[in-house]
Amino acid sequence: MSVVSAGESSRSSRSFWLGVAAYLAPTFPLGFFWHLAWFEGTYRALAIYRADPIIPLGLASMAVQAMIFSWAYPRLFPADRGSALKAGLLYGLVMGLLSWSFTTLAVAAKHPVASIVDYMVLETGFTFVQFLIVGPLMALAHRN
Repeated sequence: MSVVSAGESSRSSRSFWLGVAAYLAPTFPLGFFWHLAWFEGTYRALAIYRADPIIPLGLASMAVQAMIFSWAYPRLFPADRGSALKAGLLYGLVMGLLSWSFTTLAVAAKHPVASIVDYMVLETGFTFVQFLIVGPLMALAHRN
């Protein structure tokens, strides 16, 4: 049985919430601009998304993801002795692949999309950019 000091618990809580911010701060604006501005016409042509997206539901989804991804980081990298950049890029690769499996592969498999190839290219690009940013930020949030 281990006893966690108040300082360790406070640091752990602080790292958790910094990790949540490390996910939300880049993901929400990137997702908003990627899907609703930069590639909005392409997504409209794919006929996969609603004409009037419900932004609060998207933000709520991201908040749940942020908490899970932040909770997972110290469990996947418990003894982060390497560089934050290296650990973050590895974390981004692993979590990006997981995210890609349910946000790209599963969606393409279940939803009527005008072009599966175009959808997969766009969403793969989004997920790659997202976790290229989020991974290192998450590592910085959780560094000791």
